[in-house]
Formats: sequence, structure tokens, C-alpha cells
Amino acid sequence: MSRHQNLQRLGTEAWDVLIIGGGINGAGVARDLAMRSAHIPGGLRIALVEKRYFSSGTSGRNSQLIHGGLRYLKYGDFGLVKEALHERATLLNIAPSLVRPLEFLIPCYGRYDKLFYGAGLTLYDALAGSRGITPHRTISSDQATKLEPGMDSNGLRGGVLFHDAAVHSARLVLENLLDAEARGVCLANYTEVHRTATGLEARDVLTGNTFPIRARRIIDATGSWSQAAPLRLVRGSHLIFPRIQQGTEAIAHFDEAGRIVFLIPWGENDDLTLVGTTDVDHQAGADQVAISAAETDYLRSIVRRLYPDFREDPITSYSSLRPLIVQSGRSATSTSREHKIWQSTDGLLHIAGGKYTTYRAMSEEAADALMPDLAPGRTIPSETATTPLPIPALATTTGARVRVAVEREHACCLPDLLYTSTYWGHERKLAADWLTPLAQQMADLLGHNQAWIDQQLRALGV
Repeated sequence: MSRHQNLQRLGTEAWDVLIIGGGINGAGVARDLAMRSAHIPGGLRIALVEKRYFSSGTSGRNSQLIHGGLRYLKYGDFGLVKEALHERATLLNIAPSLVRPLEFLIPCYGRYDKLFYGAGLTLYDALAGSRGITPHRTISSDQATKLEPGMDSNGLRGGVLFHDAAVHSARLVLENLLDAEARGVCLANYTEVHRTATGLEARDVLTGNTFPIRARRIIDATGSWSQAAPLRLVRGSHLIFPRIQQGTEAIAHFDEAGRIVFLIPWGENDDLTLVGTTDVDHQAGADQVAISAAETDYLRSIVRRLYPDFREDPITSYSSLRPLIVQSGRSATSTSREHKIWQSTDGLLHIAGGKYTTYRAMSEEAADALMPDLAPGRTIPSETATTPLPIPALATTTGARVRVAVEREHACCLPDLLYTSTYWGHERKLAADWLTPLAQQMADLLGHNQAWIDQQLRALGV
């Protein structure tokens, strides 16, 4: 259905479950509940709303990795790492066209680095168990230099190779949502929901129209925008450069403080490198997120340290917030990525914290918490761990990609296409010569005029 049709449904039908938030957690819960709905007589009426575009926040602007979280081992978060490695294997199985194995090289410059990182990766492999990808291995300095001839060889003592997985994070959110929609979930982006004295009220952000919503149960999956509990908002920023490394592997570098920065092969043409991330406490609001000068300098210094002859400037950057459960005495880097699911006194079920990699398990836990109310006396287990996520092949032309974004993925604005349906906006400098035709085609499909095109371009600074 079109967004207009879904908005009409949203205001006229009564819903068993309303999910607020169109990031990875909301998408995962929507798909899980939709699959269980098929086993309930009469099914469940499920709706999901997002105040911006789906996956436009943290879920689409992370490090684009599905990983166990190697750095969390030193903080003793073994349970979290084991769960994440288990989920890594699950996602490789159910979404192989979006989640793919990726090799990483840890360059070792310290005397004992190979021993230290090798020991950590031995534990990492053990926690992955039989569901691991490929065990780690150590290599000599000559082998490391052969892999990466542009890397600084001064003091290089070798390296350690291991595997995790890469993902197009925003697309994985979209495909979970679209599978949920195919199973009956009503999706509405650019839709805000507020409590009023008489109940719930929704507002179409694009038109300003308001209408009431009736819902029996509500799930708060708003992440950094949640007001339900104190959250520690930690900003993670990335820089996108022209391709830095010569090999196909990613680089995992541990700085002097022990925090990890990745240099990840990236881009539809595989000609870019994604560098990140940072961990900085964020004091501004959740709608005001941008990389700072200090973060930019820090990430550029890592690139210069590893590749002293690389002189290219970054093409662009992006930042997002991690909503973490508050833990006293821990830094932004060491704060646990454990999640929390709880019901507040007003009946809302809240999801907070967690890692992108563990979204499916978190969604299953949240759905489990609702089932006694939604299907009393029935035991309906989750099927998301074993049911492949249907992912169509990407259209091969630019025009077809734009049409799919609008007609299948509910894209309403040019940034929806540039930063979620695709990552084109991150992959090249924004300029009128290539953005105007895209805006024109979107306007034609959506029924907008030249004024809309001009506004879209102005909003992007073009």
C-alpha cells in the first residue's frame, strides 16, 4: 500500500500493537510479531510509525558491521560478545545477500601485540563456537606489508587476521520492515505520535494533519529519542575517504587508550574507505548530531598513523547516537552495550540499549514479553532465527533504484533516497549536476512541482 493509504488505515482501524520507532529494533519487533500473527486466529493488527524516514538515525549511520564486539572482552562483557557472535551467525544465514563475511587485519607494532591480540581472538573464536566464520591467524611483518604495502612498516612486527561481517545497515532495517509489511503490518513514516488528554494522537509531519490512533499495546522503540528512562547518549562519528587500503580486508587499529577504530572497504563501487568510530558523550539534543572538529582530527590522525603517505581529504562524514543504559563509573567507550526491556506503569513496553548486531534477539525478547497479553494461553515461538529474510536483487539502473525507493520503500524526500535506500549521499560530494535529476524523478513519482525540487536541493546545501 502507499503511504497515503497506510495513514488512512492508521487513523481508522483499531490496533493490537503500535510500534513507535522505525530503526532496527522497531523493524525487528514488527517482523517478529507479524510472523507470530499468522498462528493466531484472526491474526494481530500491527502498526509501526516513524517520525522521520525509516533507519534515518542510529540504525543507518553506524559502522556497517555485524560483529561480536572484540573490544568488549577486556571489559568482561563475555555474555554480550557470545550473544552477538551467535546473532552474527544467524544473520549470515538468514540474510546472506546483505550480511557477508569480512576479513580484518590488526597491525601489530608493539612487542607483545601479536600475543595479546591473538589471545583475545582465541577467546573470541571459542565464544563463537561451531557457528564461527574462520578462526584467526597471525602473520609476519612481511606478510602484513604484502597485504598492505601502503601501511607504515616502521616498527611493524606482524599482524593478526580475523573475520566478522559487513552489512548495509539501513537496507537491513528496510528489508525487515518491508517483510513485516508484506505480512500485514501497517507502516507510516514521517508520522509523530503524542499522548493527549483523550488518548493517542498522530501527526503527519509532511502535511501537519492530525488524527487519533487506537492501540491496545504500545512499544517504545524510539532509541535516542526515548524519554522513558535516563540514557547515556554516546556519539559515534565516521569519515568517508577515497579508498585507503589496497587489499580487500578491513583494518582494525587499537589506539594508545585501547579503543578500536576500523578502516572498512566501502561504497557501491568498492572505491571508498569508511573510518570510525568515535565514542563521545553527546550533550545536545537527539536531533542535533554532527561530527566535531576533535573527532575529525582524531580519525584523521589514525589514518595518518597507519598510512603516512595517504594525503586525500575525506569526502564526507556522518554521526549518530548510541542510546546506552547508564552505568556509573564507566567511560563512553567502556559503557556496556547490554539492552533493557521493561514495561512502565503506563503500560508501554520499552526497548533501550543493545547493539545493532543483537537486534533480532532483542526483538524476540520484546515480542515474548507481549505474547501473554496478545495471545493468552498460547505458546507461539519466534521464527525469525530460521526464516530467511526475502531480499530482492537491487535494480541495475539509477532510474529503477529511484522508482523502487519511492514505490516500494516509501521514500518521501531526497535524503531518504540518498542516505537509506542507497548510500549515494555518503559516497560523493553533493552537487546539483547529479542530484537534480534524482530530485526531478522523485518529484514526478510523488506528484510534486519545481518548488519541491528546489526545496529538496536547498535542504542539502546545493
